[in-house]
Amino acid sequence: MSNRPFQGLVAQMHDTIGVTIGVVDETATIIACSDTARVGTTNEFVSMDMNESGDLFIRDGYTYKPFGVRTTPDYAVFVEGTDENAAKYADILAIAMSSIKQYYDEKYDRNNFIKNVVLDNVLPGDIVVKARELHFNAEISRVVFLIRIVSANDISAYDVIQNLFPDKSKDFVFNITETDIVLVKEIKSSVESKDLEKLARSIADTLSSEFYTRVNVGIGTSVVGVKDLARSFKEAQMALEVGKVFDTDKVIVSYDNLGIARLIYHLPTTLCETFLHEVFKRGSIESLDHETLFTIQRFFENNLNVSETSRKLFVHRNTLVYRLEKIKKLTGLDLREFDHAIIFKIALMVKKYLSASPVKF
Repeated sequence: MSNRPFQGLVAQMHDTIGVTIGVVDETATIIACSDTARVGTTNEFVSMDMNESGDLFIRDGYTYKPFGVRTTPDYAVFVEGTDENAAKYADILAIAMSSIKQYYDEKYDRNNFIKNVVLDNVLPGDIVVKARELHFNAEISRVVFLIRIVSANDISAYDVIQNLFPDKSKDFVFNITETDIVLVKEIKSSVESKDLEKLARSIADTLSSEFYTRVNVGIGTSVVGVKDLARSFKEAQMALEVGKVFDTDKVIVSYDNLGIARLIYHLPTTLCETFLHEVFKRGSIESLDHETLFTIQRFFENNLNVSETSRKLFVHRNTLVYRLEKIKKLTGLDLREFDHAIIFKIALMVKKYLSASPVKF
């Protein structure tokens, strides 16, 4: 762990104790001291004393108290003096330093552990054991957000997200690439998909409005415990990839809301090509111009309602009917019929999928 926490506590305690105090590591090198000029110096005899016992010992006018979790102490505090007060101060300092070491070690280990679990670098059996050692609650729900930087400036998006979620005992933030940041968020079991999307939206809006950084956010499904976090992460990855293919304008994509796009994404390309050939007459889909495709999109968005679609398109109802008849003549599908509309919608998505050549996970 970093020596900074030790030095900070030593500086605070020195004001109360009033004598030279500090911490040495297992090699007896001073790593923190109220007399900063002594930091980095070593006394090999102290190292020998630490190896013999974990009890208080005196060396060169200083009282030492070893602490740590291993058989051989990791560290020892020292207090100037050899009297009863020096011994008490050493005991108190050892307790305080041991607690701060445990806190920082646990925090560091927990974050690395979660990162390795998310990236599927831990065996399933080891996950349960390590989670128990690090006191992870097996009944807590968590979800993985994958925040992908689209464009940025000099501001670190990672630092911003860490500051947005300061409780490091519940939420974990780490980089996996230069552009991908993972947030593992503890949530209540009652949280719904729309609540997670709202949280993702607030992250994206904060980065965009305050730091001029554009991101896309993929959301996995919520999982209980730790062992399924890798699945939630893969779902968040897939949400971004599928969203990039089918919903190119979406900033927030939730795995729960991928719908039929998720099914198409898993289909073999050969099967997709066969489907397109069966649905459309040769060259019919290619013959549809941009205006016609835009009309089709609006027709679907308005639930196949001719009157509403014509109103939204600012065209006469008969003009829209004419366009639909033209589509029927070209493709053999009448979009006013529900079954035909479903086939056409899926076929357009399949074509978009084939054109995108997405990366599979």
